[in-house]
Amino acid sequence: MRIGGMRRSGLVVAAAVALAAVCGCTVQTPGAGSGSGQGAGGGGRHRSPVHIELPATGTPGDGGSTDDRPGATARTTGGTGTTPGTAPGATPTRAPSAPVLWSRGDSGSGVRELQARLRQVAWLFDGPTGTYDDLTEQAVKGFQDKRGLPPTGRTDTVTWQRLLAMTHRPGKWELYLMGGQPAGAPDPRCLTGRVLCIDKTTRTLRWMVDGRTLSTMAVRFGTQYTPTREGVFKVYWKSRHHVSTIYHSPMPYALFFSGGQAVHYSYDFAARGYAGGSHGCVNVRDEAAIAQLFAQVRVGDKVVVHW
Repeated sequence: MRIGGMRRSGLVVAAAVALAAVCGCTVQTPGAGSGSGQGAGGGGRHRSPVHIELPATGTPGDGGSTDDRPGATARTTGGTGTTPGTAPGATPTRAPSAPVLWSRGDSGSGVRELQARLRQVAWLFDGPTGTYDDLTEQAVKGFQDKRGLPPTGRTDTVTWQRLLAMTHRPGKWELYLMGGQPAGAPDPRCLTGRVLCIDKTTRTLRWMVDGRTLSTMAVRFGTQYTPTREGVFKVYWKSRHHVSTIYHSPMPYALFFSGGQAVHYSYDFAARGYAGGSHGCVNVRDEAAIAQLFAQVRVGDKVVVHW
């Protein structure tokens, strides 16, 4: 029996040596340790006659990194699509979305600039209005999709930076191409009586009675070669369905104040904004506003055109 036990021990040692040769492990025979007294007879505890130590994984020079250990940070390997911090086989974590600056329903100067820049790259043809409407949303979505960005229709910081890089800073009349600019302070001559107070600087018309503003609207003036006259005038004629005898163009809701110059509705101003100009008349683009004004103004009311 003893001889059989010795044979079995020899077979175990031989098997361990063979395993070490294949696996590259370090083999320690009984008693080959540091003399810690844990062998047979050392405190009465027994241990395996063969102790196998696995070599540490990692690449020489990388500090003994063990990237394959549980809880260790996974490395990105070519073609695996594994992102840092994601265990192999796990669903990759998406990058956080860029902050949204403006979206549908927002309004203000930032939205107006966004619309002006979208016009520069021909993604928007209306406005700027300063209100993030459905047309603005569709324009942003098209711009994003064209450039491989998520087509959300919301203007986030990534979309905005891309648009800034492709456009120039819009000027005042690009921002207010279709009107909507704030009116300036009224001329002192407008503070008494019934007055059409027309400001060339802010391109606005105030309808005022005894110093109180009843309505304000955007207006457009004559060109360099056909300027609108400045000064103090009076409305001398009202013509609801007027047509120019010189240019044969319609001048609805005309309020004549100086020769052939009048305040009237302009289809061209409604369509093109400040991209065009008149032959000296004061154009209004809001038909509802000029219709209401036409009903209120009387022949003899004062007209002040000023800078």
